[in-house]
Amino acid sequence: MTFDEYQAKSKTTAVYKDQGNNYIYPVLGLVGEAGEVAEKIKKVIRDDDGEMTDVKREEIKKELGDVLWYIAQLSTELGLSMGEVAQLNIDKLASRKERGVLAGSGDNR
Repeated sequence: MTFDEYQAKSKTTAVYKDQGNNYIYPVLGLVGEAGEVAEKIKKVIRDDDGEMTDVKREEIKKELGDVLWYIAQLSTELGLSMGEVAQLNIDKLASRKERGVLAGSGDNR
């Protein structure tokens, strides 16, 4: 499945107020779900001495799917193609790698 296919399919499950004119809802959902991913990782470190089990991996996979869903909805709300977003990111990272500036900080390196 491509990112654009996922974006189209996930949109059929999107139900929220002012859909099509509400980027705030998916932004809040995105940070919430990203927090849930972080929380599960934290508990692996705290409760399981950092050992990732298959069960924990599956739980995290589900949360990552939720993150992906909100990214798709935010992209849609902003009129962006997830495929284009993904390609732009890979191009940016490849350029940084080529120039030897993958490490460091700043958006425009």
